[in-house]
Amino acid sequence: MTNLDREDLAAFLLRLRSEHPASGRLTEAVEAVPRRLFLRDGLRNAYADGFLPIDCGETMPGAAFAVGLVAALRVEAASRILEIGTGSGYITALLAKLGARVHSLDRYRRLLTPAAERLKACGIANVSLIQEDGREGYPDAAPYDRIIIHAASETLPRTFLDQLAQHGQIVCALGPGNGSQTLVRLQKVGSRLEREDLRTVRYQTLAVGVAKIL
Repeated sequence: MTNLDREDLAAFLLRLRSEHPASGRLTEAVEAVPRRLFLRDGLRNAYADGFLPIDCGETMPGAAFAVGLVAALRVEAASRILEIGTGSGYITALLAKLGARVHSLDRYRRLLTPAAERLKACGIANVSLIQEDGREGYPDAAPYDRIIIHAASETLPRTFLDQLAQHGQIVCALGPGNGSQTLVRLQKVGSRLEREDLRTVRYQTLAVGVAKIL
């Protein structure tokens, strides 16, 4: 890590502690995962806000948004986690530092391969990366204590409720694919979900099928 990255990280951690004062474990995870490793070359501040381009025409969220997503999921040390949309693998790495096991799905092999290399470089071994579109979740490892979906849908597909453990939580975006959506936290209570609205977002809808070329 360069001196500039250390300075930017220190400033970001100060901001993180003010916004999430009870997030000691999350702060430790942010410190342990070098965000620069997950970014394209040429970006001055690895901890800046704003969505950033990655391969396959996809994007990754800025540092504050990414950490906010992880904080919203309320991961516990024993949590089994399902992530739909590996992307660069940065959020995957934070989840792995906080939870017991992460199963992360992406439809692009071209994203999964470098994500695996980055996770290995961080010494993270409690992640399984799977090439799937994620529309059916991943029943092979269900139930999950936490599910995070980096895509939008009009309503939550029933399959995710079925794969969620009792009292488990989901963070996802609900709303139309051609406009803004609401980022929500859903908690399973019996056969229903209790909903808490978090913020307005704009995500792509869940895509169908794995990429055959990329």
